[in-house]
Amino acid sequence: MTTYFLLGGDLQVNRLGYGAMRLSDDPVSRPADQAHIWRAPVERAAAVALLRRAVELGVNLIDTADAYTLGGNEELVAEALHPYRESVAVATKVGVARPGPTEWVPLGRPEYLRQQAELSLRRLRVERIDLLQLHAVDPTVPLADQVGALKQLRDEGKVRHIGLSKVSVEQLAEAAQVTPIAAVQNMYNLVAREDEDVVDYAAANDIAYLPFFPIAMGGHTGSGSPLAGVASEVGATPAQTMLAWLLRRSPTIIPIPGTTSLAHLEENLGALSVKLSDEQYERLSALS
Repeated sequence: MTTYFLLGGDLQVNRLGYGAMRLSDDPVSRPADQAHIWRAPVERAAAVALLRRAVELGVNLIDTADAYTLGGNEELVAEALHPYRESVAVATKVGVARPGPTEWVPLGRPEYLRQQAELSLRRLRVERIDLLQLHAVDPTVPLADQVGALKQLRDEGKVRHIGLSKVSVEQLAEAAQVTPIAAVQNMYNLVAREDEDVVDYAAANDIAYLPFFPIAMGGHTGSGSPLAGVASEVGATPAQTMLAWLLRRSPTIIPIPGTTSLAHLEENLGALSVKLSDEQYERLSALS
């Protein structure tokens, strides 16, 4: 298993990134999949320290979005990491409006996408975004126009690579007619496997696949479960074992687990050294 991937063919990133979305609000107030991602983190100094520690430990792909805390998440990344190390790549997303704390509204008008990218450039304090992703497809705007707006930004030298989020194989193929697509970011993990065809398409086309919520929670993680059994056999935690399964599932998968805990950050990165046998991998694959 390789520990790095050439995103877009020229941007070397380690195969475990960090998703900064959870650095907002009070991390213990609600589960990750119910968080509003609306306000700056309660413990800002701790969030800054965690981002810096991630880079120290070898993480060189940081994922954020303009919709996370209304741009505040991008500002937090810049506060912690600017000036960025030469090896560090920052990915962000545009294309979702936040009229309220519980609302995520796709908004893909080309002028809006370009405006938000300009704001992201300012907040991240960069002249070029390493990976700019369409956060969600707006069904009211032709996909070619939405992707075309990102292509225009790349042609202007403001974007290095283009990605898409929450998309199907058909949408990926349609977007590729407009411009090369370097990455896709969808939900995928050991037990949420509805995206198998997109994972395979990404692998076949050398597209980075960034699964969000890569660490599943639930009864299958408890003591006595098949996951716990495999984790015990390989001397790893269940979270590390889930990430190791993802890393083996496809050579273009780059999990981006998010956490507010330094201990969990270090635990997650330990997944890179977990080796699964063929039998253990198949046993885990059967959990779906």
